[in-house]
Amino acid sequence: MRTTRSAALLLGAALIVAACGGPGGGTASAPQSSASGDSVQAALDAGGSITVWAWEPTLEKVVTDFQAKYPKVKVNLVNAGTGNDQYTALQNAIKAGSGVPDVAQVEYYALPQFALAKSIADLTPFGADKLEGTFTPGPWGSVRSGGAVHGLPMDSGPMALFYNKEVFDKHQIEVPKTWEEYIEAARKLHEADPKAYITNDIGDAGFTTSMIWQAGGKPYQVDGTNVTVNFADAGTQKFTAAWQQLVSGKLVAPVGSWSEAWYKGLGDGTIATLVIGAWMPANLESGVKAGAGKWRVAPMPQWEAGGQATSENGGSSLAVPEASASKALAYAFMKYAAVDEGAQSRADNGAFPATTAQLNSPAFLDKKLPYFGGQQVNQVLAQSAGQVVSGWSYLPYQVYANSIFNDTVGKAYVGDATLQDGLKAWQDASVKYGQEQGFSVR
Repeated sequence: MRTTRSAALLLGAALIVAACGGPGGGTASAPQSSASGDSVQAALDAGGSITVWAWEPTLEKVVTDFQAKYPKVKVNLVNAGTGNDQYTALQNAIKAGSGVPDVAQVEYYALPQFALAKSIADLTPFGADKLEGTFTPGPWGSVRSGGAVHGLPMDSGPMALFYNKEVFDKHQIEVPKTWEEYIEAARKLHEADPKAYITNDIGDAGFTTSMIWQAGGKPYQVDGTNVTVNFADAGTQKFTAAWQQLVSGKLVAPVGSWSEAWYKGLGDGTIATLVIGAWMPANLESGVKAGAGKWRVAPMPQWEAGGQATSENGGSSLAVPEASASKALAYAFMKYAAVDEGAQSRADNGAFPATTAQLNSPAFLDKKLPYFGGQQVNQVLAQSAGQVVSGWSYLPYQVYANSIFNDTVGKAYVGDATLQDGLKAWQDASVKYGQEQGFSVR
């Protein structure tokens, strides 16, 4: 998913002020006099109303349960759009100085941009820093920066291979364990059925960076306002050399993810796999009912035989906008949803947990999912969570960078440019934009 150019520019304008203020980029903290564990309980006792902007479906039951436990509190759950559509609305509200929610769902890749713009509050005064160990390392690292905690992890997206077993069995295709085997499977499938493809891809920034991440690439290096963008590194080239074979060979369906055609392809077997985050099972169950019983989950293919490297794809936090007048009450709801009873409720209803308690629970790991033919899917996904390659960074203006992906790398899917050419163009545009916003970028 990608943001609109106007939203990205609005966010960029806010970043100019933050970046020119020098390194640090921390958010403004809530006043100490009102920010403490005692103030959170006091806010619950007093009651009140808060507005939560989020699109994640398992939060609906969390809100119902939270209000039943704290009847003095009213939670207005609003779907202001998915991903970048919400970020546009949120930034517009922040700029206007009105209509800002008390809690907002923010994906991990977008969090640094809001944090650096000082649009979201540091949660350490409420005791959020004491939650280390509650969450798995990847999501916890994604919400922290310079000693500040900018959000509470809500879920995570360690990657795995989702595949249509019925299609694989029909064409006698082995589940690929390496990317080389995956490319061969793509050729075999498309030769057997010209209407069928191993997967879909028309250019997606999140997928591309996740693949580079797994390959050991580190194209982004960030130290305060000092930024390096380099898509010529070995990990990036490993990815482009492999994936170019699929694109050039027209072995991937020219269909955008989350489109009507995408859902249809997943249901009728013409899109046979997805390499995607661990949050996908609930989406398949709700959106691809025709695939029930046909799909399975396997480890993410590896760049080297016998490897055990994965990466994250997606995942979100809950954050408190700095403009909220009810930060203590907002934090109380966030903690309930991400750590306390809500964490279990969300795991029970299909969310992939960022909390160690749920992730390591036998009830979670051993759960058999009928949609996946009774497979204990969570065992595969939990294993992936422990194999995520460390050291990855996103740009502090990643929302903007992702918004120009289709204007740069996307051309490799429809013209003569290669993926590596497209990434070089993306790199140049990202460097130029960062410099214009006051960052030191090379």
